[in-house]
Amino acid sequence: MTFTYIIIIFIRIGENIMETKLTLRLNRDIIEKAREYAQQHKISLSRMVEAYFSALTSGNRPEKDEITPLVKSLSGVINLANDFDYQTDIAEQAGKKHK
Repeated sequence: MTFTYIIIIFIRIGENIMETKLTLRLNRDIIEKAREYAQQHKISLSRMVEAYFSALTSGNRPEKDEITPLVKSLSGVINLANDFDYQTDIAEQAGKKHK
């Protein structure tokens, strides 16, 4: 059975204390793992969430579907038939490997 905990976060910004309460509903297992991680790294859960949100909203992240230069350079290297079925090929190769 999965339980849900509620986390309340207070954020402090610089010398101006700006307390904003944020309530999140998260899976208990995730919260326990996050608590362990925070304890091991000597950081609070609030600071972790703040850092995560900051990273998400910083604008320095690549587009989700952006193709890396390496992948672009490999594009077109292999010519496959239009009806090529990679799943069939994988099954055939696995069969050969395990004979």
